[in-house]
Amino acid sequence: MIDKTSKYSSALAVLTSLFFMWGFITCLNDIMIPHLKAAFELNYTKAMFIQLSFFTAYFIASLPSGRIVERWGYKTGIIIGLLTAAFGCLLFYPAAGTQSYAIFLIALFILASGITLLQVAANPYVAILGKPENASSRLSLAQAINSFGHTTAPLFGSFLILSTVVKSPVELSLMKPADVESYRIAEASSVQIPYLILAGTLILIALLISFYRLPKINAAQSISSAEGGTNFDHLHASAWRYRHLVLGMIGIFLYVGAEVAIGSFLVNYISQPSIGAMSIAEAGRYLSFYWGSAMVGRFIGSAVMRYISPAKILTFNACAVIVLILVAIFSTGHVSMIAILSVGLFNSIMFPTIFTLAIDGLGKHTGQASGILCMAIVGGAVIPVLQGMLADNFGIQLAFFLPVLCYGYVAFYGLKGHLPAFKKAAVS
Repeated sequence: MIDKTSKYSSALAVLTSLFFMWGFITCLNDIMIPHLKAAFELNYTKAMFIQLSFFTAYFIASLPSGRIVERWGYKTGIIIGLLTAAFGCLLFYPAAGTQSYAIFLIALFILASGITLLQVAANPYVAILGKPENASSRLSLAQAINSFGHTTAPLFGSFLILSTVVKSPVELSLMKPADVESYRIAEASSVQIPYLILAGTLILIALLISFYRLPKINAAQSISSAEGGTNFDHLHASAWRYRHLVLGMIGIFLYVGAEVAIGSFLVNYISQPSIGAMSIAEAGRYLSFYWGSAMVGRFIGSAVMRYISPAKILTFNACAVIVLILVAIFSTGHVSMIAILSVGLFNSIMFPTIFTLAIDGLGKHTGQASGILCMAIVGGAVIPVLQGMLADNFGIQLAFFLPVLCYGYVAFYGLKGHLPAFKKAAVS
C-alpha cells in the first residue's frame, strides 16, 4: 500500500499533462458540433453523431484497455493511448480535405479510443499514487487540470475553427468558382491545422513519457477510502459483483451523458435570440466560462474533500445543478445564460468522486473496475443524441429536462448508492 504522496509528486506532475490533453481534445467536440452542423446542414440529432462516435469508443475500447493496463502496465498503456489518439487527429486532415462527415466520425472514434486507454490507465494510477483517504481529493486535483484543458480549448477552437463563417448552399451558388474553391480550402484548413498541431503534441508527450521513469505500481493495488472502505477483493471473482461499482457505473454513464449533452448544446443555446443573441463564434467563447468554473470547482473541491465526505459533496452538487438547469429552462436572457454556465462549477468534482467511490476496496479488481467505469463514459454518446431528438421536437430549452433526470440519479449515488456492499453468493 502506498502511504505517501510527496515522493510521487514528480510523477503526478507528468500525469497532469495527460489530463490536460484529453480535456482539451474532448472539449473541441463542442466547437466541432456547430461547425460541422452548419457545414453539412445537419439537424441537432445528426450533429450529435459527433458525440455518438466519440463516446461510443469508450464503450468498445474500455475493457480491452483494462486488459492492456493489467498485462503491460500503466506506462505502456499511456504511451499506446497517446499514439492512438495522435493517429485519430491525423485523420482529420483527409476528412476536412474531402469534406466527408463519415471520415470525421471515424477519426473521432479512433481519437477517443486512444483517450479511453489514457483514462483507464491514468485515473486509477493517480488514485493509487498516495494516501488512500485522499484519493478523491487527488483525482479531483488532476481533473482540475483536465478542466483547464476544457477552458482553453474553446478559445483555441473559436479562433481557428469557428472563425471561418460557414456558407449555405444558396450563398455558394452565387459565388464564382474560384471563390468557392478558395472558401473550401479555408474551411478545410480551419480544421486541419489545429488537429495536426494536436497530433504532433500527443506524439511528443508519448516520446517524453517513454523516457521518463514512472513509479512501477501493480495494477492490483487498491485504494480504500476513509469512509469505512474495506479491501474485500478476496471475496469476489469479478469486479462486476460489487454493488457500489455497478451503481457507480450507472452514475458515470448518466453524469458524463448529462455533462456532454449540456456542453454540446451550449453554443447553439447561448446564441439563441431569447438567450444571448450572439453569433456562433461569440457563443463559442463562453464555453471557457463553463469549463473554467469547473476547473475552479475542482481546485476548491480538492481542498474541501480533505475535510468533508466526498459523498456528501457529490449529493449537494448534484442537487445544485438540478436547480440551475431548471432556472435555465424556465427563464430567458442573461439569467438563463448565467444559470447554465454555472452548472460547470458544481459538475467539477462529480466524475472523480463517483470514480473513486466506485473503485473503493476493489483491490486486485481495480484495473478491471477502471475499464468498466470508463466503458460507462459511453453515456456521452447516448444522452446527447436523445437530447438532440428532444431539441428537434420540443425545442432546445425544454430538452434540458433530460440532464435533470440524470443528475437526480447522481444525487442518489452520493446519498446511498456509493456504500460498499457485496453479495453473499459471491463469497467463496
